[in-house]
Amino acid sequence: MAKLYFRYGTVGSAKTLNLLAVAHAYNQQNKRVLVIKPALDDRFGRETVKSRAGLERDADLLVHPESRLDPKAFEGVNCVLVDEAQFLSADLVDQLRRISCDLDIPIICYGLRTDFRTDLFSGSRRLFELADEISEVKTTCFFCDSRALFNLKFANGKPTREGPAIDLGAEEKYLPACARCYSGHFS
Repeated sequence: MAKLYFRYGTVGSAKTLNLLAVAHAYNQQNKRVLVIKPALDDRFGRETVKSRAGLERDADLLVHPESRLDPKAFEGVNCVLVDEAQFLSADLVDQLRRISCDLDIPIICYGLRTDFRTDLFSGSRRLFELADEISEVKTTCFFCDSRALFNLKFANGKPTREGPAIDLGAEEKYLPACARCYSGHFS
């Protein structure tokens, strides 16, 4: 039976690079992969799934929080890969769960665990509740060699916990931080 997977990590932990490597491996075996991306993530182009290492491909399906997934779109698919899964609605995660079970297709979701305030994203929360397997894509803290756990946001060069929970950006705005370094920036 196929599973629903959640692979989470901080900003800069190579989640999208991992997704693209998995897509490449399936393609090398002449297997069909369906890549899903939330439409709101337009940092590298509306349809582009791009890693910071420079690898990229187009998403096959863009979703919105209210999207309804048509099971027919998944016929002949060997694996579904979801980028930026933290931005999914709980309902979309429920739909992915059903597709995984009903159509026996493995679905691997990649995303952040928490926002820059250390609060769970709704998509991540639902994935923690429903995923068959959960694993961390690890990276080190930008400031020391400890394991990064949090996403430290910067505004005007200073750490902040202000602003909307969804505030798109990359290295110019967010850095991976361990618990000690994250807390130390606010003490």
